[in-house]
Amino acid sequence: MPLASMPSPSQGVWYLGFIPIRAYALCFIVAIVFGTWLSERRWRAHGGEKGAISDIAVPAVIFGLIGARLYHVITDWQTYFGPRAVKEPYRALFIWEGGLSIWGAVALGGVGVWLACRRRGMSLAAVADTVAPGIAFGQAIARWGNWFNQELYGSPTTLPWGLEIDQAHGGEPGVLYHPTFLYESLWDAALGFGLILAGRRFTLRHGRLFALYVAGYTFGRFWIEGLRIDPVGGVDHAVTLLGLRINQWTSIVLFIGALVYLWATRRGAAERPAERTDAAAPS
Repeated sequence: MPLASMPSPSQGVWYLGFIPIRAYALCFIVAIVFGTWLSERRWRAHGGEKGAISDIAVPAVIFGLIGARLYHVITDWQTYFGPRAVKEPYRALFIWEGGLSIWGAVALGGVGVWLACRRRGMSLAAVADTVAPGIAFGQAIARWGNWFNQELYGSPTTLPWGLEIDQAHGGEPGVLYHPTFLYESLWDAALGFGLILAGRRFTLRHGRLFALYVAGYTFGRFWIEGLRIDPVGGVDHAVTLLGLRINQWTSIVLFIGALVYLWATRRGAAERPAERTDAAAPS
């Protein structure tokens, strides 16, 4: 065993009487609250109506949670359904056991934001640019829920920050693993700061700052995903295509889409006035 390592929590659930307090859920709550607070501040700083982002956050979170779980269940369906299932089908509803995908959260959460923006007469592009850094910071916080659940770890390593995983969660005695949850958390936090700085330095409106978030996140997610050894899409293995995992292919497609959008809007973003209803698009 190396002289230094990163331990995993001995438990992820505490009980207040008969009420379970789950670390995974707490991390997501803190992530949502912080992301909403930061986005609200950014919206207000650009002349937006007080409470507008907080109102939008409600349908965004509801739709986002549904989307996050749906994506997980669809891509990892064999865990809950079929002859090789290791969990009962009804446990597909147990989000506290892990399995919330950012892809589904952003996709369906975006539908919730779009509906709320239509109702309030707000610019969807302006809102997207406003919340982009908050989403990145929220992801950085939420990833620590995976630490408590001892999931999202990578291949064995001898690095001093190697993660200890107990046998109940697939680890082997004396073996340390890449803490991919930590890598992604640090990447997301750096991305959040980078988006704020980029917004101040450059004219990134009409959804361009959000596109930069997508490009930055997927770029990091691609190589971090390549370190993971936990199963995705199968019961005891990860489904791959041409040697890449499902989430790596998703990262590639979204990364290219974000770059295409940034390139296609490079001139119009500088020539058109900022879109606004309640507030100007943040820069």
